Amino acid sequence: RVIDVSVIKFNRKKNNVVVSHREVLEKQREENKKRLLATLAKGDVVTGRVKNIMSYGAFVDIGGIDGLLHITDMSWGKLKDPKEKLTTGQEITVKVLEFDPATEKISLGMKQLTPDPWEGLEYRYPIGKRVSGRVTSVTNYGAFVELEEGVEGLVHISEMSWTKRMRHPSTVLTENQNVDVVVLGVDLAGRRISLGLKQTMPNPWRQIQDSYPEGTVVEATVKNVADFGLFVSVDDTIDVDGLIHVSDISWDPKVKNLKELYKKGDVVKAKVLAVDPENEK
Repeated sequence: RVIDVSVIKFNRKKNNVVVSHREVLEKQREENKKRLLATLAKGDVVTGRVKNIMSYGAFVDIGGIDGLLHITDMSWGKLKDPKEKLTTGQEITVKVLEFDPATEKISLGMKQLTPDPWEGLEYRYPIGKRVSGRVTSVTNYGAFVELEEGVEGLVHISEMSWTKRMRHPSTVLTENQNVDVVVLGVDLAGRRISLGLKQTMPNPWRQIQDSYPEGTVVEATVKNVADFGLFVSVDDTIDVDGLIHVSDISWDPKVKNLKELYKKGDVVKAKVLAVDPENEK
C-alpha cells in the first residue's frame, strides 16, 4: 500500500527518518474544512459519518467539521434513543438546517429529506374513517396510537367504551397492541388527531333506542337504589342502565324512601319515557 507521509525528523548521520501519516491527514482535513466553510450553506444535502452518539443526538463528520444531528431531527416519529436509528461509523445523508461560519456550529437533519407526513393528512385520514394502528404508549388519560411513521393520534379514555367507566386505559389497551380506531378530529396546526375506539363497536344507546322506542312497556331489573331513583337494566344483552326518577315511581307524592320499597334484583314494570343517545341517558 502506498501512502503519503510528512517528514518530521531527519538525521543523516544516523540514517534515521521519522515520518507521519497523521500529519498529512490533519492537513488534508484542515484544507477540506476551509473549503467546506467557504461553500457550505443552509439547505445543502451532504454525506457524513456518525462519530459519536449521545442521548440527545449524534455528531456527524461531514468533511472536516462535526455537525449535530438532534434526536428530534432523525425521524418524523418518536425516538427514545438515537441508537434505534444510527450506529457509530455509519455513513448517512443529512440536510444542513442551520450553519454559523463564525462559530462553526452546524445543525443537521435526516427527517427533512423525506416529506412531512402531516402534509395532506386531512385527505388520508378524513373524519369518520376507520384505520389501523399500533399503541405506542398508555397514559392515565388515554392511549397514543401510531397510524404511520410520524403520525400519532390520541384515544381519550372517554372514547374507549360506550358504557364502562374505566379507572385506567391500560385495562383496555396495552403498548404495542394493534388496534382499529375511527378518526374523530384532525388538528393540522397543533399536529393532533383525535381517535375513537368505541366507535368501532355498535353503539348500545342506538340499539336501545331502536329496540325500545318511547312508550314501550318493559320489565326491568333493579341494579341500584338511590335517593333520587332506581337504576334498572332493560335488556341483559345490552349494557345500558336506565333511570326511573323518584318523581316517576308513583302518583302518590308521599313515596320518597325508595330503599324501603325496592332492593337490588327486584323486577319492576316500567314505561320508556325517553332515550337520549347523544347524552347517553
